[in-house]
Parts: sequence; C-alpha cells; structure tokens
Amino acid sequence: MSLKDTSEHSNCRAMSDVLNRIGDKWSVMVVGMLSGGTLRFNELKRQINGISQRMLTLTLRNLERDGLVTRTIYPEIPPRVEYGLTSLGETLRGPIGSLWDWSAANHEAIVAARLAYDERHAEAEPAAARKYAGAA
Repeated sequence: MSLKDTSEHSNCRAMSDVLNRIGDKWSVMVVGMLSGGTLRFNELKRQINGISQRMLTLTLRNLERDGLVTRTIYPEIPPRVEYGLTSLGETLRGPIGSLWDWSAANHEAIVAARLAYDERHAEAEPAAARKYAGAA
C-alpha cells in the first residue's frame, strides 16, 4: 500500500498515525540522541533539555512499541538498561538529521518572523488574546 495518495481515507489515517509518533518533539529528540549510539536512561535525560522522567519513559516505551527503539537489560547489580535504535529506527536518522540541521539553520529567521508578525498584529488584537498552535 502506498501512502502517497492522500485522497484515500485509510492512507491519511496511516500517515497521521506514523507522524503522531515520529513527529512529536520528544520522539525526534530521543531518536536524534540515539543516532549517536546506545545510551542509558539517565544519559538520555541529561542530554534532552526539559524532558521529565515520566515523559522520557513514555516516549521510550512508545518508540519501543513501534519498533523504532530497542531496550536491552543487562543482568548486573545494579541492573543496566540501554536504549538504541532498531534497524527501522536507523532509517529515521537521515530525515531527523535533516530536520535537526534545518531547525538549527533557520531558528533565528523563524524567531524574527514571529516578532515581525506580532508587531504587525499587536494593535489589532492584544497579545494575551491571540492563540497559536504549539505556542507556550
């Protein structure tokens, strides 16, 4: 089945299902960090600024469920758990790397565009009343 034909309802649902997983910011960050190799939970937590322990746990569990991340438990005292990308997860390295690079290269331009937009619309509507998707 090809997902390219978005006129098919089932294709849209399938695409949405996949993008909901790999498109959220924490999944992108986890896959990006694991692109460098296996990491332990606390190493991931330290490298991903702002992620809570619960959110990292949920993200790793969902990525593992979708076959993108592997969880390896070593029977040691104390137990050691490492996370890495599966072969399917490895296929995301290129697209996520490109998105990462694009974000870094264009972040300042996006921030400038937001400021310019807000300045143009400041008089028409108070800032507190404006709502934007993904805005904090």
